[in-house]
Amino acid sequence: SGPQFQDRSGNVITIVGEDEKFRSVFDMVQRVARTDASVLIRGESGTGKEVAAQALHQQGPRRERPFVAVKCAALTETLLESELFGHEKGAVPDAHATHIGKFELAAGGTLFLDEIGDMSLGGQAKLLRVLEQKVITRVGGTQPIPVNVRVLAAINASLAEMVRDKKFRQDLYYRLSVVTVDLPPLRDRPDDVLPLAEYFLH
Repeated sequence: SGPQFQDRSGNVITIVGEDEKFRSVFDMVQRVARTDASVLIRGESGTGKEVAAQALHQQGPRRERPFVAVKCAALTETLLESELFGHEKGAVPDAHATHIGKFELAAGGTLFLDEIGDMSLGGQAKLLRVLEQKVITRVGGTQPIPVNVRVLAAINASLAEMVRDKKFRQDLYYRLSVVTVDLPPLRDRPDDVLPLAEYFLH
């Protein structure tokens, strides 16, 4: 077994892998974790993108602060601002109280944007503005709120191809991919089949 860390629920996560490709990826994760750089995590479904994101958080200087994960595929453009930036009471239908957005919930910690490629172009523009200015304004509010979060993003497709096809903003791509981590699928890690089987049997 490899390195261990606790996820945001307190569960102990063990990273299992002997394959050279896999070990080199997680050696890189451990080095990058000590920085505050934005990281784009690429890999197919099931390769462990959220595990890598949690490892980046838990092994870095923000480990004592929140780790907040957002599934971008579940956010329509109308919900995006409210979910990420929050809203004031009465600002949107059925808003009976002030809603704190994910950026505020992750204050001082890490915001993990999963399936970032599913975010609409309009949503991408709003996210880029916040990443550049490091300030949010709740929907229906006027008070600028400074935000201090490390942003990690994950995608299971080629974001570079989406940029070429004009489906993803190039400026946001560069902002998110200061460091890129590519997680290999198990079929490319034959040396890990036996250690994983033994781990799960144990």
